[in-house]
Amino acid sequence: MNDLLKNIQLLLLDVDGVMTDGSIIYDGSGLETKCFNVRDGHGIKMLQRYGIQVGIITGRVSVVVDIRAKELGIALVYQGALKKLESYEDVKLKTGLDNSQIAYMGDDIIDVPVMRQVGFAAAPRDALPEVKAVAHYTASLRGGRGSVREVCDLILKARGVWDEVSRRYEL
Repeated sequence: MNDLLKNIQLLLLDVDGVMTDGSIIYDGSGLETKCFNVRDGHGIKMLQRYGIQVGIITGRVSVVVDIRAKELGIALVYQGALKKLESYEDVKLKTGLDNSQIAYMGDDIIDVPVMRQVGFAAAPRDALPEVKAVAHYTASLRGGRGSVREVCDLILKARGVWDEVSRRYEL
């Protein structure tokens, strides 16, 4: 698995069921809210500090996703991507990266076509069985509950920078 991870230059993420637990909450005014995991966000920021880009490809459209992406400094954001492979091809054109340099984490059948293309495919523990079947790695944690952080840590460890990352937080 380290061989697949050590050349990753970009981690692409689905939102609902990966960055969140898949719940969509509407208040009495019809405003949508989502719950994001702070450790997942920290993992994304650590990847970025080490030159690894992060992007989002999601089938839904939500203002909340734009807010979270901006907060995390994620510029590659594709919403309303019902054919995620088309967005993925655009990502490759924009970044100049090839499949072996890109990782993707998804949880539902809409993610499978991209997962079959990338150099490293991951799924949260609660992903559909069809998704886990094509994943190189299934996280021990559920979507929205730290599974993204788990993959971020794996990438940093495979690149040999984990000790440097962890020293940053020592007293």
